[in-house]
Amino acid sequence: MLLRRLSRCVLVTSAATVAALTALPAAAHADTGPWHVAPPPFSSPDGTGRDELTITVADAGNGLDGTSELRCDPAGGTHRDPGAACATLDRITADGTDPFAPVPAGAQCTMLYSGPATAHITGTWHGRPVDASYKLSNGCETARWHRLEPVLPATAP
Repeated sequence: MLLRRLSRCVLVTSAATVAALTALPAAAHADTGPWHVAPPPFSSPDGTGRDELTITVADAGNGLDGTSELRCDPAGGTHRDPGAACATLDRITADGTDPFAPVPAGAQCTMLYSGPATAHITGTWHGRPVDASYKLSNGCETARWHRLEPVLPATAP
């Protein structure tokens, strides 16, 4: 008899729970969309302008400080290695990645200070204006710098 009462109680409670859940309004579930929304792809060259960048490096030491010009297609300018720099930028942008994008807001970065070096890149790449700053203040910024080597000079770690 006790078992029959318990099973009836469970059945009534389960039915009430299902009824309550199905009675919720549609707004009770908000569709938050995809977990990650990719930025629009970094376009390929459109033939309307040249790829020209001005790269200014400060506090890198070892004769790496200064301003250089980088032109691509064909590679040239006053950059130390324009061919390798243009190839690096082409490789990064081949899948639509913006090589000059800042570290995403809210990124969790190690507190790894890699030195006082800073860089600033301005100009045009693949028909888009560029105005990007680089520093070695934490792990994310250091990794971002290293991804652009040899556009930016190689630095320790």
